[in-house]
Amino acid sequence: MRIVFILDPLDKLKTYKDTSLAIMREASKRGHALFIAMQGDVILRNEKVCLITQAFTFSDGDTWYKLAEKSEGSPSEFDAIIMRKDPPFDNEYLYSTYLLSLAVKQGAKVFNSPDSIRSWNEKLGITHFPKFAPEFLVTRNNELIRDFLKEYGDIVVKPLDGMGGSSIFRLRHDDPNISVILETITNFEHQTIMAQRYLPEIKQGDKRIILINGDPIPYALARIPKAGETRGNLAAGGTGVAQKLTERDVEIAAAVGKEMKAHGLFLVGLDVIGEHLTEVNVTSPTGMVEIAKQTEFDPASQFIDKLEHALNTDK
Repeated sequence: MRIVFILDPLDKLKTYKDTSLAIMREASKRGHALFIAMQGDVILRNEKVCLITQAFTFSDGDTWYKLAEKSEGSPSEFDAIIMRKDPPFDNEYLYSTYLLSLAVKQGAKVFNSPDSIRSWNEKLGITHFPKFAPEFLVTRNNELIRDFLKEYGDIVVKPLDGMGGSSIFRLRHDDPNISVILETITNFEHQTIMAQRYLPEIKQGDKRIILINGDPIPYALARIPKAGETRGNLAAGGTGVAQKLTERDVEIAAAVGKEMKAHGLFLVGLDVIGEHLTEVNVTSPTGMVEIAKQTEFDPASQFIDKLEHALNTDK
């Protein structure tokens, strides 16, 4: 197969833990041809979507990769396009999904579905599964957030377009910084945010459950906050510990996975704290490398297994 990965700049990837690279290594090991593109390499020439790519190979030399010259062609020339650009989901990301949606109509196979990436905001995704979600409020009205805080006493507030735990604040009713935090996170009521009831189970970890074509892998990565921190995200200094899925994890994953598969969301990361679903990550979920290192299970191998099956089924 010929597979294109749309990535962040290669030199910014953390080679020792990057999920995209783990998937690429597995694909390369199986003899698939790899290509890369950046977000700006998806272009439109009149009515035709074009993709500027470079053939990619792993290297053991001074640099860990080699790239061929850039080449422009139709996205449909490739067996699969894997969209792995990290958030934030800004206008540039939005424009990329529009172009990739056009590419799909012109015969390209894109994972995850660009239509569904656009439709499933990672924070608002929990609204489709209210029985699993903690109490929450979505607004930019600071007075309403204060009322929510008064009702629950302990909440977290977060932007709708962030990743890696960035700009997430915990607020308690006696916090002396409530005003400045709300002014900052809502940009003086010009930016809509999500508030959720604080879940004390975060101390046992914010579990990342990986779904591949609707099915959960058997292990979650529990991201345990460092001392004095309320965020478990690895980017915020959390420690990742692989754990077998609980019955509740399986219940959540089964319900969400069915919906994800129906919407063409091939690789999804669910965030679960205690008994509650807190996020549905559809852009570039991570955690594969940590799980592979700590268990006998290789998520990247399963991803390629399922991708090969999906593409062979479509033929």
